[in-house]
Amino acid sequence: MANAPASFWSSCGHDQLIRGDRGWLSPTDGYWRLWLARPELALVEESCDAERALHASLMVSPTRAVTAAELDAFEDDDARANHRLFLGFRDAVIAAGSLEAAYAGFFRAGAIQMPPLFLDLVVQAMVCHLLADEPDAWLWRAAEMLFRRQRVSVQDGRVLSGDSEVLDMLNETGGLGDVGRLLMQGGASLPATQVEVLGDDNAARYLGSRAGNGRFNFVLDLTHEIQNELPHGLTLTMTRSRSGLKALAAVLEKWVRHFHGVEVKIQPEARVEDPSWRWHLGLDVEATALLNDLYVGHEVEPERQRRLISLFRLSFVHPQDMRADVRGKPVYLGLAMTADGLLKLKPQNLLLNLPLARPV
Repeated sequence: MANAPASFWSSCGHDQLIRGDRGWLSPTDGYWRLWLARPELALVEESCDAERALHASLMVSPTRAVTAAELDAFEDDDARANHRLFLGFRDAVIAAGSLEAAYAGFFRAGAIQMPPLFLDLVVQAMVCHLLADEPDAWLWRAAEMLFRRQRVSVQDGRVLSGDSEVLDMLNETGGLGDVGRLLMQGGASLPATQVEVLGDDNAARYLGSRAGNGRFNFVLDLTHEIQNELPHGLTLTMTRSRSGLKALAAVLEKWVRHFHGVEVKIQPEARVEDPSWRWHLGLDVEATALLNDLYVGHEVEPERQRRLISLFRLSFVHPQDMRADVRGKPVYLGLAMTADGLLKLKPQNLLLNLPLARPV
């Protein structure tokens, strides 16, 4: 299979970052210029003179200091607010020295002040570097889960994960954009739009299509069969040898190594029976709450149990990298969807909640 194109996900600016000694990423002026060109910051016909002047100045010197008076002169409140958010983000990254240090700092500081879009674009850029030489389409598609919200559905016994924004757009417009939306509002019936499940027959097409249009329009198979058991004996039976769960586990291993500098092995578990369960963390809000309830022995309703997509077992390759009081014990991870089938993975949980001997 061919390597992923150099322009993969180019909108996130990964190609405008410089890799430092430890592999962490520092922005160039070109990275900030890409942010200034985003719809939230780009000039529009209604832009006032003050906004135009600041925008032109930042395009020349993207890291220059901006005074409060320059922003106060904006006529549009939304434009002023967007620029303040961007400048706060820019200054935090510059002060931290890298995207990784800034990203981790956003969560360690307590209440998150950065918009989710900013955080997702940072994760996207970092993931592009983590997979720079990766030829496997499943890893690239699984990596989308770290920064794109998914819509999960169960069809014919298969658990399928698709990009929620793309799927919602297709449902609303039949894949015809604004024209399709108008037709549907006018009562016209449009043919059902099909999306492809990533497989051996279309993996090369997935990689190739992503370089041009940036659409996240391939579905990942995350199939497990969930059987009801008592909390610490929850059973998950793998039914697909080409499950995207294995690809997601491989991406998360790279993520942990990149941030913490430690080697871990992560694998989906067909069955977990561990009376000495000591450490767990959810990869999303739903899974965190669910694992907490299972850990303390609370009864979990069957409907809620069915939202659990997978459990994973994380183990440290070098035991000395793990906190002494839980050394040698596995760390259990959980992945779950909401009642309406949405999944927003939180990769930051692997930065904050692992039992490391020496937190980074």
